[in-house]
Amino acid sequence: KGMATPRKAAIPLGARKVLDPRQLKPDNTETERILTVLDETIAKLEITRLIPWITGSLGRFAKMLGPELTNSLLEHQRLSIEMQHLLASPGDEESRRAGEQRLKCSLRHILRLFLANPLLYQGLKYEVRVRQSPADVFIKTFVEFRNFTLERLLTSPEEEKKIIQFMEDISLRVEKNREAITALQAELAAAIQIQEEEVKSKDTMIENLKTSMDDLAKDCKADIWQIKKEGEKQQKEDEEVSQDKCARLEQDVLRLRAQFNELVLEHRASELALRKRRCKTEMEIEKWIQKYDTDMAEKQATFEELQAAYNEEKAQLSMLMEKHALLLQEYSQIDEEHKMLKQKEEEAAQDLANKNRAATCIQAFWKGYLVRSIYKSKLKKGKGKGKGK
Repeated sequence: KGMATPRKAAIPLGARKVLDPRQLKPDNTETERILTVLDETIAKLEITRLIPWITGSLGRFAKMLGPELTNSLLEHQRLSIEMQHLLASPGDEESRRAGEQRLKCSLRHILRLFLANPLLYQGLKYEVRVRQSPADVFIKTFVEFRNFTLERLLTSPEEEKKIIQFMEDISLRVEKNREAITALQAELAAAIQIQEEEVKSKDTMIENLKTSMDDLAKDCKADIWQIKKEGEKQQKEDEEVSQDKCARLEQDVLRLRAQFNELVLEHRASELALRKRRCKTEMEIEKWIQKYDTDMAEKQATFEELQAAYNEEKAQLSMLMEKHALLLQEYSQIDEEHKMLKQKEEEAAQDLANKNRAATCIQAFWKGYLVRSIYKSKLKKGKGKGKGK
């Protein structure tokens, strides 16, 4: 169980609250229109699902439905039976199409009547007991599609990128922690395997010592039997030799038993050390798990605080945007007035320049006229003097 493949982290509770369609509200007219169309479609699907059961118990619901709706349901039932006969028997394709068109028109009319009286639909929804059918799965899927559409409409690309980045960071952190846990578990498994191999080797050594002791005892018996067989004459001499040999053998047995006891104690000490190491490793794993849980709780709290701050700043931003729109409108009016004043000043300056040029031309023309007049008078006087001489 410790070698499982790392999985991505689940969506945090705060992020789920942000993405919960039941807590989202449309903020513009287009979104409201789309949601209205989807809600009306869901209501029509539920009404269509109830129509066969209402038609089957029409006498029970006739007073609640009223004459117009009751007659429409009877007509729809008649058209349904007629359509079933047309489908069951091979006939004219045009008759089938005409029957389908009449059945569709009848269903649209019934849906309009139900939608015009939503309280009636809500009452029938709780009165009629409908069995589970494939239509329920389709309606449930369509409701999920409506919630998903609302979520997509109200989630901006920047918010979606932030959420995706946050989830990827959490997934990366969880994957790193899982890799660390996996490495520790692998180390623990290796230590356990080494311990088992050591225990196995020492068990083998003990078995070998036991076998050698048994063989040694058999050799002793064989020697004793051989000595007895050699004769009673050398019994006394051989007894001393045999006693010496038995003493040496007993010393060997005691020495081997002491070695055996030492090996057992050493094996127990090694096993105890390995057990302590295993407990320490398990405690470290538990510590890492607790640290991970604490870090995740802190990150969750930080995320919720940031989400609250973001909502507050978003509200302030909307208020500032409204003020900016008003100031922009006033600035546009003032700018327009400035442009009009500037245009009038430019026209006045242009008019003054034209007048100055005209006055300059008139003055130049007048000066030229005066100069020519004086010059002509001087010429006339000069000619008069010449004639007199």
